[in-house]
Amino acid sequence: MNSDRSDGRRERPVRRARQPLSLRRNAVAWERQRPIWREARPALIARALKRAQARPSGNWYVVGATAAVPGDRPLARTIAGQEVVVWRDAEGRLVAGPGVCPHLGAPLRDSPVRCGTLVCHWHGLGLRGTAFAGWEPLPVHDDGVLVWVRLDDVGGEPPLDAPVVPVRPAPAGAVSAVYVGVGTCEPEDVVANRLDPWHGAWFHPYSFVDLDVVPATAPQEGGPTGAGDEDGFTVDVSFKVAGRLVVPVRAVFTAPEPRTVLMRITRGEGAGSVVETHATPLGPDEHGRPRTAVVEAVVATSDRPGFAVARRMGPVLRPLMRAAAGRLWRDDLAYAERRWHLRSTGRFPG
Repeated sequence: MNSDRSDGRRERPVRRARQPLSLRRNAVAWERQRPIWREARPALIARALKRAQARPSGNWYVVGATAAVPGDRPLARTIAGQEVVVWRDAEGRLVAGPGVCPHLGAPLRDSPVRCGTLVCHWHGLGLRGTAFAGWEPLPVHDDGVLVWVRLDDVGGEPPLDAPVVPVRPAPAGAVSAVYVGVGTCEPEDVVANRLDPWHGAWFHPYSFVDLDVVPATAPQEGGPTGAGDEDGFTVDVSFKVAGRLVVPVRAVFTAPEPRTVLMRITRGEGAGSVVETHATPLGPDEHGRPRTAVVEAVVATSDRPGFAVARRMGPVLRPLMRAAAGRLWRDDLAYAERRWHLRSTGRFPG
C-alpha cells in the first residue's frame, strides 16, 4: 500500500518482514520530528473520551491479575473507597466480597486462606464465600488474565452478567503479563492519556519512533478506522529495539467500556497481540485527592515458529514485559496526574 494522503504526506506501509526487525533508513533526532500538536486536537480527544464514558461497564471493575490470586492468601484492593477481597475456595474457584470482617471490622486483606476459607487473623472467623453475619459475597469474574468484581452500589449502571472483555489471542499461543501502577488522578485521565496516541514518539522516544496517526480517509485493514472515527484511532508506529533497529506495526486504539482502552496490533509483527489498559478508581488519599490504579495486561502472540520458544520462556519474559510497561507508565501517569491537576484547578485548556 503506497497511497497518497490527504495532507500531502505519503502513507508509510507496514508489512510483515521476513525478519521481525527493520533498520530505519532516515532516522531523525528527537527535536527534528514532525510536530503533531495541530493533529492532537483537545476537542477530538475529548469527544473520544466522552464516547468511551457513555459505553456500559455493567459495574465491573478490574481488581488485578489472575496470577495474583494464589491459594493461600487473598488479593485485596480498595475500589471507589470500598475494601474488596478475592480468594480461591477449596475447588480453586474465585470468590469475592467486602474486605471488612463482619465481626469487629478487621482488614481481611491481611488474613490467610486455609483450605479455601478466609480466616480472619483477629479472632478466627472463617468466610467460605457465602453470606454470613451480614457479610455478602460479590459477583466475581476471571477472564484468564484479569480478575473483575462487580460493584453495583459504586457503578450505578444496569448490571451485566459479565464484564466487557476484549477479544484476545488464544492463551495457548500467547505470552501475557500484567503491570499495576497507581497515580493521583481519576480513571478518565488515564483513559484520556491512552486516547491520545499522538504523544508516543515525543513523550516516549526510548520506545516509539516514526509514529503516524492514519487519517480516517486512508485505506484501512481490519478493525476500526482512523483518527476521528467513532470507534478508534489507527496508528502506524515502530517499536524501538536498539539504535536504528525497530519493529514497525499498525495498531488500533479503541475504548470498549468507560475504564478500558485496548490497543490491538492489526498489521506487522505480532499481529493480533493486545495491550489492555484498565483504570480502577481506588478512592481519595490522605489529602482528599483521587487515586486510580492502572492495571495493564499485555497479551503477545506471533505466528513465527520461534515464538514457541518465547512461550516456554514466559516466566523469564513476564518480568521484562512488566518492566517495559512500568517505564512507559512512569511517564504516562505523570501525564494523567498533570491532566487531573489542571482539571481540578480549572486550568485545563479547551
